[in-house]
Amino acid sequence: MEHTKNEMSPYAKQFFSSLKQYLDTKIYFYGSIQRNDYLPNHSDIDVDIFTDNETSTIIKLQNFLGVKRYEFKKIVYKLHKTNKVVYGHKVKYENPTYNFSTELSIFDEKYKDNILIEHNSKKTLPFYISISLIILKTIYYKLNILSKRVYMNIKNFLIDNMIDGKKSEYITTEVSKHKDKDNDK
Repeated sequence: MEHTKNEMSPYAKQFFSSLKQYLDTKIYFYGSIQRNDYLPNHSDIDVDIFTDNETSTIIKLQNFLGVKRYEFKKIVYKLHKTNKVVYGHKVKYENPTYNFSTELSIFDEKYKDNILIEHNSKKTLPFYISISLIILKTIYYKLNILSKRVYMNIKNFLIDNMIDGKKSEYITTEVSKHKDKDNDK
């Protein structure tokens, strides 16, 4: 998962190379970048980062991405494949100039094996789901006739319910912007 099935844009390659070097850690790619339904310049690139010190890694990411602490969402995620509950953080980063979007997930190193099992289980999708996702993404990104909410609901249904037979279980919480004023440095 350190390499991608699909080719990334030159900007994305440079971004992740610089990020990997800056954090001095491996970056694991998952989601559509590893499947047939990836649409260049439209699909975001999902990444897992595992660390022994989440707080330090988040501070480094704040600096690298130029984002505020409150933009990191806390997550609680129940994994289907191992039936474990894991905790971490997510942050979305976009650079519209380069049609680039990524979602970075930061987890404690102790969750690494379980999360990689979960994400690897969705690398190879049944043909009918891959085709359905490509059609759905084309309708959403190129024809712009679905709302984001409808798109996400259909996409999640296809990936979660049609493969695992159950919906992903996770909770996302936000850090208050007011509480974060001391951490905006």
